[in-house]
Amino acid sequence: MAPMRDLPLSFFDALELKVTLRHIEPAIWRELRVPVRLSLAQLHDVLQVAFAWTNSHLHDFIAGDIRFGMDDTDDEIFLVDERAAPIGAIAEVGSTFRYRYDFGDDWEHDVVVERAVRDSETEIVCIAGARACPPEDSGGPPGYEQLLATLSDPEHEEYQDVKRWVGRRFDPERFDLPAVNKKLATLAKRCAPRPSRSA
Repeated sequence: MAPMRDLPLSFFDALELKVTLRHIEPAIWRELRVPVRLSLAQLHDVLQVAFAWTNSHLHDFIAGDIRFGMDDTDDEIFLVDERAAPIGAIAEVGSTFRYRYDFGDDWEHDVVVERAVRDSETEIVCIAGARACPPEDSGGPPGYEQLLATLSDPEHEEYQDVKRWVGRRFDPERFDLPAVNKKLATLAKRCAPRPSRSA
């Protein structure tokens, strides 16, 4: 039998992914376990929940020289339909691909396939993570850096306005793992394969 590292991903049940938001320090990241069969379109839904984005903007994935995305965008001729691309078909253990959300703010995420798992529960779950996701429309990494600088200075002239905009409950250092997994459990029910009909 071939060594586990040489087996195709289709041999495994689940993948563990480390997803890190680029250009932000300290890092904002999530570690996820997802079924190998999950499509990139479904992974988009998972990432929206895991990072607490609101699915208000366009997105795409880039793996190597291939761009995957929604087939109803203006430049769809340059895209491969993300619904037809399972993660296990476009990546391998140790590889990295990119997830981009909001083409204005350009929130880029590195998705690293850390390991493949056999005989595992294949539910969608967040294993670990760090720090809160930036608020939507906060201007990408440079804008978020400025936002945090403003929030750290109560004497700043825009402090009160920014504090109201982000909301009293926003804490950039807080990551609520149980809350994320509760939402992912609901999402997993929608992503579960439908049982085949018997003849």
